[in-house]
Amino acid sequence: MSHSTLPPTGHEAGAPPPATAVAPPPRTAARPPSGSEPRSIWPASTARVGHDDLAVGGVPLTELADRFGTPAYVLDEDEVRHRCRAYLRAFPDAEVYYAAKAFLCRAMVHWVQEEGLGLDVCSAGELELAVTTGFPPERIVLHGNAKSPADLRAALRLGVGRIVIDSTSEIARLAAAVPAGSRQKVLIRVVPGIAAGGHAKIRTGTDDQKFGLSIADGSAQHAIARVLSQPRLELTGLHCHLGSQITTVKPYLSAVRRLIGLLARIREHHGRTLPELDLGGGHGVAYRPGEPALDPGALGTRVRAELARGCAAAGLPVPRLAVEPGRAIAGPAGIVLYRVLSVKRTGARTFVAVDGGMSDNPRPALYGVRYAPRLVGRASAAAPEPVTVVGRHCEAGDVLAPDAPLPGDIRPGDLLAVPVAGAYHLSMASGYNLVGRPPVIAVTGGHARLLVRRESLADIQERDIGV
Repeated sequence: MSHSTLPPTGHEAGAPPPATAVAPPPRTAARPPSGSEPRSIWPASTARVGHDDLAVGGVPLTELADRFGTPAYVLDEDEVRHRCRAYLRAFPDAEVYYAAKAFLCRAMVHWVQEEGLGLDVCSAGELELAVTTGFPPERIVLHGNAKSPADLRAALRLGVGRIVIDSTSEIARLAAAVPAGSRQKVLIRVVPGIAAGGHAKIRTGTDDQKFGLSIADGSAQHAIARVLSQPRLELTGLHCHLGSQITTVKPYLSAVRRLIGLLARIREHHGRTLPELDLGGGHGVAYRPGEPALDPGALGTRVRAELARGCAAAGLPVPRLAVEPGRAIAGPAGIVLYRVLSVKRTGARTFVAVDGGMSDNPRPALYGVRYAPRLVGRASAAAPEPVTVVGRHCEAGDVLAPDAPLPGDIRPGDLLAVPVAGAYHLSMASGYNLVGRPPVIAVTGGHARLLVRRESLADIQERDIGV
């Protein structure tokens, strides 16, 4: 989801608006999307404070850094809620499940529930957190290519609405675990043979990866027949997930056509008309100014039209559609704050080292994601120079932003803000070098509150029970 699909904030791509007020700006009518239009990568509430600071959600970033320390994740609650609503508008009469793997905490569970979205989870841990926070389990979908017995037991005990079957071996195990006299609703994750996604490591719609059951080799059809033979399983539909960071609509339209073909074969061979079709997520966002992003409004309009046309041609009723955005809701709502620890000029390259790195954001090292850090809290008249922003960890690959334009007088103690940091940061954070995971702070209406506290050395030592 890009800000080309959201109301304009009146500022140029990659830079905060020139306003001096710190209150979040009102939302107005959205601009039509444009593939070449420069896009903002900051939350819509971002505003200048004086000449050298930024505020998000009405709270200056320097104030947050001073109060909570760095590194720290900042999450704009209003941006999260606005993006939830945008998806509900884009997909009327469909199920919109927030993909919890992108980012999950108790507050996020509340926000998603209050905005009317469902939830998709990938483990007993995510499931338990959601349900104990008060999320209705019937609105939860459980995913996973290798669900553990504990995952399945938790799903059945808590009464999740759907379980997505990802392998044939899961069918018998799940059916045996369902209590006598009851039925569990399931979807089958199929692989449509479509390559889409921003990097090979996040493409999941092809036959050469670990997820799903292939249509091409008949695995999906075999699994469908087996599920239909299980009296304790109720097959309600098909599921597919093409990958992540997909920025065009075309792959989803191709998936719709192939899945309609499979739905037609299921009716022909088994006399069953499945009522649900889940197209997963993977909706791409812009991490740097000018990058493409997927417009959920355009996606919703074209997918629903393609589904209606294809079903009419096949003589099928239109199944209830579902989508699973995660990154597109949480990602652009988040910012991470770092302090510069050192500046090292070696030959033609300048390294700017910060107090975080791959332990709080492994994504650049995993699949080459590039970010756009910005100096905040200090006015600089120095011309920007390309620098390599690196982390503090003992890995040469601990690079957060190569060739990032920052003022030539960047120095230790400076505060850097990195936008589009709300997804796959905390959820993928590690204990590398035992530095502790950062806190999560929510901002809205000029107020900040702690959602997840910083992981302390005491927390780390408490888990180590000794020799």
